[in-house]
Amino acid sequence: MSDTLRSGYTTGACAAAGVKAALLYEQGNEWETIELRALDGTELIIPVKNIRKENDVLTAEVVKFSGDDPDITNGVSVFTTIRHLPTEKKEIIFKAGKGIGTVTKPGLSVPVGEPSINPGPRQLIRNAVADVLGTDKIPLEVTISIPAGVELAKQTLNPILGVEGGISVIGTTGVLRPMSEEGFKNSLVPQIDVAKAAGYEDLVFVPGKIGERLAKKWQLPEQAMVQTSNFIGFMLEAAQKREIKRVLLFGHIGKLIKVAAGCFYTHNRIADGRLETMAAYGAAAGLTTEEVQAVLAANTTEDALEVLAQAGIRDKVCQTLAARASARSQRYLFQKMQVGTVLVTLTGELLGMDEMAREICQNLGGSLPDGQAE
Repeated sequence: MSDTLRSGYTTGACAAAGVKAALLYEQGNEWETIELRALDGTELIIPVKNIRKENDVLTAEVVKFSGDDPDITNGVSVFTTIRHLPTEKKEIIFKAGKGIGTVTKPGLSVPVGEPSINPGPRQLIRNAVADVLGTDKIPLEVTISIPAGVELAKQTLNPILGVEGGISVIGTTGVLRPMSEEGFKNSLVPQIDVAKAAGYEDLVFVPGKIGERLAKKWQLPEQAMVQTSNFIGFMLEAAQKREIKRVLLFGHIGKLIKVAAGCFYTHNRIADGRLETMAAYGAAAGLTTEEVQAVLAANTTEDALEVLAQAGIRDKVCQTLAARASARSQRYLFQKMQVGTVLVTLTGELLGMDEMAREICQNLGGSLPDGQAE
């Protein structure tokens, strides 16, 4: 069996192939298989499933092929409808059909009110038009529809980014190479741009849904929240490059304790020294050898916290871990951005937070949940 991973083509390439096929059909030429040059020069061969004509419009259907990349749109139908416009304005107009979102917040690569069809796909489509007609300076309306996108959008960051009604037509070149981790990392960054465009200089980084849910309980603004997944270091760098003033790391101790140990890619297959870190800081705070062994034998960080609690040092250790996570983050960024940290349990109980975290929370209008001391 070959170890070579298969490449595929993006939704943008599907749409461009559909446009080219529709124009070829209109001219009476063969349209079933489309040759498309990606923006990086790669030659793509894209099959077209069907073309339908209704009155003055043509609609082509292309089935998305993602290769060996685990893309959620693999196998869905991308419909592209073209209509020649009775106007002297020679430009291609892009429209969002069913399943394609509309941009509602500033900070993304297309303006508010526009269909969420990124610049790469738009250029691919213009190139496809020029391939057939010799120019892309024509009055043409292009509507892209991905009916499955209405439901698929719920599995993306689009609701957070302010893209409403469906998914985005994305792709920088048109080629979908099986580098899902790199692509996923880059898909997280626009959250920072949207939050900054909304006027936030202080952001709340949450590694996942647990942190997000609990941060909302603290009444921290949703628009300032950024999901980082396991890529905390990558996202901190992205924020620093965008001149964000301060970042609050807010999440479960099981995730952020890794940052206190200097691990900024927190996937458990790469960084899983949670218990070891807690044991080390616990020992420094006075745990006995037997208690250290109990921490190391615990199943989870929550179990290990019970050992610290019984020894009467839980709050002290967690406060130190929060401060340490912030200090390691600032060191990671060469002191170019300030970072605060809040550590919580699965139920939202505050374990530790440093002074910078408190300042950021106050600046963002957040408040500790009822029953938790200042």
